[in-house]
Amino acid sequence: MIFDTLISADELAAMQRSGAALLVLDCSFELTDPQAGQRAYDAGHIPGARYVHLELALSAEKTGRNGRHPLPGREAFAKTMAAMGLNSDTQVVAYDNAGGMYAARLWWMLRWAGHKAVAVLDGGIAAWKAAGAVGTDTPAALPAGNFRLQPSLVATVSYEEVKANIHRQGRLVLDARAPDRFRGENETMDPVGGHIPGARNRLFKDNLGPDGRFKAPAQLRQEFDAITGGRPAAQLINQCGSGVTACHNLLALEVAGLRGAALYPGSWSEWSAQPEAPIATGAA
Repeated sequence: MIFDTLISADELAAMQRSGAALLVLDCSFELTDPQAGQRAYDAGHIPGARYVHLELALSAEKTGRNGRHPLPGREAFAKTMAAMGLNSDTQVVAYDNAGGMYAARLWWMLRWAGHKAVAVLDGGIAAWKAAGAVGTDTPAALPAGNFRLQPSLVATVSYEEVKANIHRQGRLVLDARAPDRFRGENETMDPVGGHIPGARNRLFKDNLGPDGRFKAPAQLRQEFDAITGGRPAAQLINQCGSGVTACHNLLALEVAGLRGAALYPGSWSEWSAQPEAPIATGAA
């Protein structure tokens, strides 16, 4: 069985017991403290898990115009994953300590590299602990895997395409940031506040229930349809501050059965760095 959206703690534990080809990756991170994720991993992680650093493994060098977490080249990323032990038949499970916001970035990127068998641990490390299966170890060195870049399973759009869409209005932009940042208030991450004209706000945390797990597919579908007016996923562009939490919305859309939405990887941090980019403020 392939898991390609979410996996539960019990399902992961069962896979570990079965001896299935499995690669567990800890994506814990904090935007305001880039070393916090490594410390959290060192303090306790799922047995056998390896740590993946958002800014070192899942991002490229910043230029000042390409956003805070620009994507690396697809070929380079595929080689990074192979070096971590990824094979073409490996089931990957990504998790973090932040409701899946960083694990979803890895989930999306592996699909971007053409790997289908990747899922996010629903509820993250907290769900694993609640299941009573906590453990810290020193992962054994894995030999390099045989994974090679495959055709992408996801869609992306560029700054130019998003800008052209403002006038064409053929697609709807969903912004995963907090409502105050969307309105242009309390902006602490980027030098300019506001949002892309015509965008609508869907805070990524709204994908989770009180227990920290993703809401049921039917509820997610209802909530997204209420925001988008029932548009098909292929007409949706997802963005956030730097292309990270937008992947959480993309995962939630897939859980809801809405497949085919695109990511604007540069997101607000790239958009707001372009001198000619139009900017809107307020709730709409």
